Formats: sequence, C-alpha cells, structure tokens
Amino acid sequence: MSPPLTGLGWSSAAAAAPAGWTPITSTVEGAPANFGKGFAQKSGYFLCSTSAINSENPTGDVLYDVIILSEKTPLPYGYTYAKEFLDPKTSLSKKKRLCVKLIPLTAAETAVFDILLSSKHKVIPNYMRIGEMSGLALWCKKEHILKPKPLPKPRKVSLEMKHLSLEPDGVVLPSEKPVVPPGPKRQPTLKRNESIYDTSNVYGISAMDGVPFTLHPKFESSISKGTNAYSLFKSLHIKSLADIEKEYNYGFVVERTAAARLPPSIS
Repeated sequence: MSPPLTGLGWSSAAAAAPAGWTPITSTVEGAPANFGKGFAQKSGYFLCSTSAINSENPTGDVLYDVIILSEKTPLPYGYTYAKEFLDPKTSLSKKKRLCVKLIPLTAAETAVFDILLSSKHKVIPNYMRIGEMSGLALWCKKEHILKPKPLPKPRKVSLEMKHLSLEPDGVVLPSEKPVVPPGPKRQPTLKRNESIYDTSNVYGISAMDGVPFTLHPKFESSISKGTNAYSLFKSLHIKSLADIEKEYNYGFVVERTAAARLPPSIS
C-alpha cells in the first residue's frame, strides 16, 4: 500500500512543482487538468500532491480531509488553504478555495491516499467526490491506516534484583538451562547419610528440619539414675496378629438377632 498524502498544493506549471511533489497533469479521461485557464486567462495552474516528510512537515502529519469552500465561507478550525508554488504572474481564483486538514499520524485512523480529477459527469468508483473547481471534479480516496502493533519491551533485571532472588548462586533458570546430552540414568537408591529431602534451596526443606530430637523427661530421669535402656522396655508386651484378633473379635450376634426379628418388607 502506498503511503498517505501529506499535503496538497498549486504549481504554476507541471515542471515547476517543487521536489517531492507530483503534479496532476490530466484527468482520468485523459484531458488536460489545467485549472484557471479560460477565455480571459491564457495560463493556468496545476494541482500537485506529496507524501514526503521533510523540514516543512517534520512531525509527519498526514492529509486527513479535503474540502472546497466558496469565497464567503470562513475557514473551519483546523483547516488551511492548499500551498501555493506560483510565479508572480500567476494568481489563483478566489471564488473557490481548496482547503486541507492535516493531523499527526499517531492520532489518525484514516487518511487521504490519492487524489484524482475528472469531468463533471464522471463517476470514479471507490473515490469520494470533493467538489468542482474550474469545470473539473475533484475526488479523494480515504483508507484506514495500518499501524504496526507495539511489541513488549524485554525486561531487564538489574544486579540488585538478581541478589534478591531465592535461587542460590549457580542455579540455572529454566529459560537459560543448557541442553544436556543424554547420559546414564541416576540410580534411584539413596546412599547412606543421604536425605530424601533436597535442602539446596528453600523448596527442599523438610518440616522436621531444625526440630531437635529429645527423650521424654520420664525416660531421661530413669537414664540419669543409671537405669539400663533395656530394662525400660522389658515390661513391654508385643502382641501378635492372633492375639489382636482374639482380643478384639466381635461376632455381630446382636445385630443378626435384631435383623431376624424385623417384619417382612411390603412388596
């Protein structure tokens, strides 16, 4: 897609258009597009357009709207007359004036992308008719401006923020983990004096870590008096499975007797 227009102006001749400006020398039918030339005036002027962004338009304003006003109509707010690149011998007609409105590209949703000229009775599809000047009809094509979606800026972690991390030094983050070539699998068994909890970081601390192991004061007093540890548990009787079943056996006799006395259910 071509860029939107950034200005319209008048030039005394097609070859006299400034650098960066393109004159419209003919209509869509192929007739000369010379404004102002008539019975009383031998020379005329040409309409030219530009899409350039230069020192005269450093902010990159785009052409938002184009209108034609009569000499008695005041200039609307935000509109200006089209620029004039004319020699001293050429003058514009004041009966009708071409006015433009420029707005910043960042604030524009639509803009004028093209200007065409035709005869009064010609219809140009997909173009909007602006009006008539010097027997010629002016048309403009407005389109939506496609703006690139802003990309999120990458986050930068300062050195101070890295020191606040819970990860210890030397731990590789998941996004920065290097690719490890396949090797022998780790043995699932634990070695002696090796804990099942990984205490290398805060997520591997066990709930029992830091809890001291001490005996009940009753046993501590016995041991302090010189009692043998074996004698403390000498009276402890360990029951077998048969002893437990014999002691806690329950035959459900009462429940079976009560169930037998229930009246028959109604079918």
